[in-house]
Amino acid sequence: MALKNQRKDLIRIGVFYDGNYFLHVSNYYNYFHQRKKRLNIAGLHEFIRHMVANEEGVDPNFCQLIEAHFFRGRISAQEASQRGNQLYNDRVFDDILMSEGVITHYLPIRPRGGRREDKGIDVWLALEAFEQTLYKRFNVLVLITSDGDYVPLIRKINSLGTKVMVLAWDFDYTDDQGREVTTRTSQELLREVTYPLPMHELINDGLKRKDKVVENLFAVQDYSQPRQATKETITDEEAKRARILSVNNGYGFIQYPPNNLFFHYQDVEDGEFEELIEGDMVEFVIGINEKGQEVAKRVRKVPDYDVNTW
Repeated sequence: MALKNQRKDLIRIGVFYDGNYFLHVSNYYNYFHQRKKRLNIAGLHEFIRHMVANEEGVDPNFCQLIEAHFFRGRISAQEASQRGNQLYNDRVFDDILMSEGVITHYLPIRPRGGRREDKGIDVWLALEAFEQTLYKRFNVLVLITSDGDYVPLIRKINSLGTKVMVLAWDFDYTDDQGREVTTRTSQELLREVTYPLPMHELINDGLKRKDKVVENLFAVQDYSQPRQATKETITDEEAKRARILSVNNGYGFIQYPPNNLFFHYQDVEDGEFEELIEGDMVEFVIGINEKGQEVAKRVRKVPDYDVNTW
């Protein structure tokens, strides 16, 4: 595409992640989209540089990320340690963010009125985004969010003369419990920004065209289900063994009378969820989910069994 002008001064970019939203989108691509891979932080930053360059009509070399910030509520270490590989996964993802120079901001998730809330994290994002734009003089502020609550922030950023780009995803899928999940970006939010990017369309189109920048959004950078070096041994009294009945997008069922047991990808230990196939013998313990139903926890493949010999 031809450049719109010959501007040569550096375009300074600041990126701010709504962490829960970003991980929701990344899970969608890993488990429900045909790509079956997570979003790559380095690839996403390169994509942003190219999109800003395209909109500003300059070479991507004149568009540089000055800062990137990631905001998310986080459960306690004790609770994470009881959720399969969750604690280890969180640390691996932190390592990836750190390696890409992303500054992390976390607030504890606390129970309030029977619900769990990461109260205040959106306010923190808005305050930090405004302050950093003011002092670092970003030319373009990039928000990765779908929340219309950030409209006042965008108006404040506009008043500073900084343009705002929003990475917006709209998609639908059925989750691992059979529920229909719809993700939409606030239309009010999109109306306020300079550069609204329909990411679902840009990605699908780019993958069809084998666009290198889009394909690099899914380059290998796996933080979804890393292997753990050590894990407490399941005792003989706790351990159960049975065959996997089926494996789906992010969940599966184990053949265990009188009912088949559901298990989630986060409950797989000592291996990758994606490595499991129908008929694999697995070891697990029985837990109770939030609905009071029995489910399989701490699921691990038993390597000594062959799929065809049971």
